[in-house]
Amino acid sequence: MQTFAAIDFETANSYPSSVCSVGVVIVRGGEFVERFYSLIQPEPNYYDWCCQRVHGLSERDTDDAPVFPYVWEKIAPHIEGLPLVAHNARFDERCLKAAFRTYQMDYPDYVFYDTLKASRDYFGYDLPNHQLQTVAEACGYDLTNHHHALADAEACAVIALKIL
Repeated sequence: MQTFAAIDFETANSYPSSVCSVGVVIVRGGEFVERFYSLIQPEPNYYDWCCQRVHGLSERDTDDAPVFPYVWEKIAPHIEGLPLVAHNARFDERCLKAAFRTYQMDYPDYVFYDTLKASRDYFGYDLPNHQLQTVAEACGYDLTNHHHALADAEACAVIALKIL
């Protein structure tokens, strides 16, 4: 796979609609051509401590952030017709669908590919686990800013170029 959009969401709480940041990396012909990152005001708009501990974001970061439809309006034209790639794609696809439902937007049936599943097939038991940072390292990417949505999307893109 040489042309796709790698995507990663972070959530504020246990609701999949509570996306609070998104990172997107557009890859065309095997080259990174665009990167996009935005904070998002989550819905529902509160933060669980466990989510904050993972990504470090809080109300303070997203109180003035745009809501999902405005952010997606900027992303959608850039990913039109592209397959989406995510590490543990079920999570990111569930978040995307939940945000679309919450804001009563028509979901365009994006096609998702999962680098987590692909890494299990590709590396098997050669890795101690198939977490994003572990697989990224095995693919030559140093994920020093794990759980920042853009850094995670970049790591996913590197993985996808190597193993999909």
